[in-house]
Amino acid sequence: MVYSSVLGFPRIGAQRELKKTTEAYWSGKTSREELLKVGKEIRANNWKLQKEAGVDIIASNDFSFYDQVLDLSLLFNAIPERYTKYELEPLDVLFAMGRGLQRKATETEKAVDVTALEMVKWFDSNYHYVRPTFSHSTEFKLNGQKPVDEYLEAKELGIETRPVLVGPVSYLYLGKADKDSLDLEPISLLEKLIPVYAEILKKLADAGAKSVQLDEPVLVLDLPENVQAAFKTAYEYLSKQEGLPAITVASYFGTVVPNLEAIKGLPVAGFHIDAIRAPEQLEAVADALTAEQTLSVGVIDGRNIWKADFAKASEIVNKAIEKLGKDRVIVATSSSLLHTPVDLNNETKLSEEIKDFFSFATQKVAEVVVVAKNVSGEDVSAALEANAASVSARASSSITNDAAVQERTAAITDALGRRAAPFTDRIKEQEPEFKLPLFPTTTIGSFPQTKDIRINRNKFTKGTITKEEYEKFIESEIEKVVRFQEEIGLDVLVHGEPERNDMVQYFGEQLKGFAFTQNGWVQSYGSRYVRPPIIVGDVSRPAPMSVKESVYAQSITTKPMKGMLTGPVTILRWSFPRVDASQKTQALQLGLALRDEVNDLEAAGIKVIQVDEPALREGLPLRDGEERQDYYKWAAESFRIATAGVKNTTQIHSHFCYSDLDPNHIKALDADVVSIEFSKKDDPNYIREFSDYPNHAGLGLFDIHSPRIPSKEEFIQKIQTILEVYPVEKFWVNPDCGLKTRGWEETKASLTNMVEAAKYFREKNAKN
Repeated sequence: MVYSSVLGFPRIGAQRELKKTTEAYWSGKTSREELLKVGKEIRANNWKLQKEAGVDIIASNDFSFYDQVLDLSLLFNAIPERYTKYELEPLDVLFAMGRGLQRKATETEKAVDVTALEMVKWFDSNYHYVRPTFSHSTEFKLNGQKPVDEYLEAKELGIETRPVLVGPVSYLYLGKADKDSLDLEPISLLEKLIPVYAEILKKLADAGAKSVQLDEPVLVLDLPENVQAAFKTAYEYLSKQEGLPAITVASYFGTVVPNLEAIKGLPVAGFHIDAIRAPEQLEAVADALTAEQTLSVGVIDGRNIWKADFAKASEIVNKAIEKLGKDRVIVATSSSLLHTPVDLNNETKLSEEIKDFFSFATQKVAEVVVVAKNVSGEDVSAALEANAASVSARASSSITNDAAVQERTAAITDALGRRAAPFTDRIKEQEPEFKLPLFPTTTIGSFPQTKDIRINRNKFTKGTITKEEYEKFIESEIEKVVRFQEEIGLDVLVHGEPERNDMVQYFGEQLKGFAFTQNGWVQSYGSRYVRPPIIVGDVSRPAPMSVKESVYAQSITTKPMKGMLTGPVTILRWSFPRVDASQKTQALQLGLALRDEVNDLEAAGIKVIQVDEPALREGLPLRDGEERQDYYKWAAESFRIATAGVKNTTQIHSHFCYSDLDPNHIKALDADVVSIEFSKKDDPNYIREFSDYPNHAGLGLFDIHSPRIPSKEEFIQKIQTILEVYPVEKFWVNPDCGLKTRGWEETKASLTNMVEAAKYFREKNAKN
């Protein structure tokens, strides 16, 4: 018999229960007890769903109130001292590390003012994790027993689970040194950390856990020799401890073959590999196993929403069975299903033809079970026949193909992606056009999406107000944002984006080739969930998408108004992409569609156009090599195709956030001005990397995901640090990212302080 396994399930709840309760807790509208209760209900529902579907190996400890990596930092006491001095409850320490905390003193509580830890992308996904932060004084010890508690919860329900934790090597390698210990290499802490892993694993065994899943996704990266060596150090130590559960080491998002020697012969029960992203690794990994080890084969896609092809999935699993036998093979999801929406059955407005293309987390659970039964020899012929019909229908659907778009894409030339002049010439024409001061100030795009905005958008969607009434409301919101920016003295303005539900969804809804869900929510970080559009066919732009609002905003101010667009790579990466066309082809099609929009904005009098690419780094292939070099080329090309058709006097901006960025990668875009998330970096070397960037840049000065308000003095200190290595004449002043998730009170205070800091440096440099 071949067992079935799910590596993790979405933790948001079928109706986003976790988001609603968490945000209510943060705002003081519900209790900690209620939040804990909702979390327990979600976990129970997830386990029961998988059990009833027939899954053999169900994960526990895949739940988190914020982030699974941050949970480990709390569990192992990797908590920087700045979070421990306030005597917060453990859950509040978790949230403070994740999003920062600022509150005034009361009769019962101390004043708190602490920024969040750095947040970065989880490999090449749109999930963000909170980066573990270590110092020479970090003392690892157990701080609670969350994995044990959740294992016992499931056990009380009569459900045996396999607890999952990020493995020790990945946990350290994905971390960073704190600002007071920059000479520390996190992997050097392994010998201090491993005994604490052993302690929690022993507690799990004592609670009855027979096996555990330790995720080591860094195995798909280019690892230095000392990190490769760390696997034997870690797992040989664990193997020598008595009474621990059997360990399955799980990797995903790529191939482990270049690091195979690092894990070959490890004393563990088995390995999991991602056979969706890298099916070619199966034979090499199977050959490297010992005679007792199992192989979990990830053939159900944990990252996309397309229905699995049962025939292809079964073929891959059967190759493993031929080598290892049925008793040593497990059918699994390629990764945790965290990256997929919860349940396709919640979609009532999709056409039946398109809906039949898809499979969400609940449906993927069933897919795992069907494939496992099929390769075990059970009769699932009805399911196989229905699946084959669906796969065939999708391949031949007229929704997929647009000959005109394909012809336009095939006609792309190098010249299409080149500005008329280099930046050194363009800036000479732009300076007299805009007459901006030193330290020009701007924001990234969005302003707070208030309850009033959401109510009116909902009314318009339901048809209870007319298009004219809605547009009048949007214009009033735009004017409010413009007047505020003028009042505090911002130099380059934005219209605030009140008409936009999401920076990708808004454009996807106006492009041909997309489908949309009602409840296809996926966690991006913390309580921030997104509803990714789905690219179902060739992409084109039937009509202007943002020109009307941008033109209105420019008409009510004499200051430059940015036209705001989302870039081709970000629309691609923050959608569920097609699997029947290359990502390069999809990005180029999006670049052409956006080129039409950029040109229309310019023709309508918009002289500053920002095309955001926050997902640019996210899309980078995880390993160096030909695939990565090819990505550098087509990602930059798609951006330039979108932006290169404008005059020299039109200033192109772009924005990037929450990634480890390469200045050379950004340079290839040839944007006139870039803004880059910086407030959580705390690393002078990062500034130096951008000091030679030839065009203009703004390194973000405050964390827009945190409610705390930086003072004018804090802004001055940050700018001063940047200017130690960054040229004054090239530096822009801006936040980390858009402000849609913030409230108006904190937005006004933070931006006012930011502008005042910019004025301080103007005066200082004028005197010099």
